[in-house]
Amino acid sequence: MTRLRDELTAVLAAGDPPDLGRAALTIARIGYPELEPDPYLAELDALAEAAAARVPPGAPPEEAVRAVSTYLFRERGFRGNEQDYYDPRNSFLNDVLIRRTGIPITLAVVLIETSARLGLRVEGVGFPGHFLVRAPGESGPVLLDPFAGGRPVPEPELLTRLQALAGSEAKKITRVPPDALEATDTRAILARMLRNLLRIYLERDDPRHALDTVDLLSALVPASPEMLRVRGLLYDRLECFAAALQDLRTYLELAPGAPDAPDVRARVSRLARAAATLH
Repeated sequence: MTRLRDELTAVLAAGDPPDLGRAALTIARIGYPELEPDPYLAELDALAEAAAARVPPGAPPEEAVRAVSTYLFRERGFRGNEQDYYDPRNSFLNDVLIRRTGIPITLAVVLIETSARLGLRVEGVGFPGHFLVRAPGESGPVLLDPFAGGRPVPEPELLTRLQALAGSEAKKITRVPPDALEATDTRAILARMLRNLLRIYLERDDPRHALDTVDLLSALVPASPEMLRVRGLLYDRLECFAAALQDLRTYLELAPGAPDAPDVRARVSRLARAAATLH
């Protein structure tokens, strides 16, 4: 997967901000190694061209974005996949464009990219637990939920969502903190997409695709101790013992007091013996 990581790195370096659609389609090659992005980028172009006809001439940005959202979610039928939320295809932009089905963040990418082609600024918002988008409004930014058909989300609902995530600590949350509503840049959107995929592949016990996902994630964020631990364990599962040994040793150097450190040290000893046997 190093080649694919290099390709994602090249996409990220090619523009400021990077091309979100092309980068998301690079991520989709985890599931579709031979995927060519151009037909799907052309589909985004076609969606934008059709949506433009629904935007009234001279419409203010809020009305224009509402028209684009209505076109995508009502006319074209883009929707949240409530029946199989954790299907990996929901995280692949090519599949979302074909099936008109996705999760909050990939549906947000469709809305962001379609709007951008019309000169409309729609930003991602990494709201905890459920990705949203932010569009300009007459009285300030308006938050929209692509998973719910692009409908506006009022602040009381945002607070309720945060409290639901907090569980027994819900009573301590009395307002929505400003950082929960901050715009998310392209790199952060892509990293969140990859973390979603990683969680899915780990839960599905799919170490090969999980490792591919971590490999791409390493192009976006610095290698954290947790990433090194996960990658090292995946290498071990796939019998790449030297790579596993390197990552887990580095993990122990960075997090010597981690709760699982004794178990990881035992694994490192086993891997060292295995690596010595192979030489």
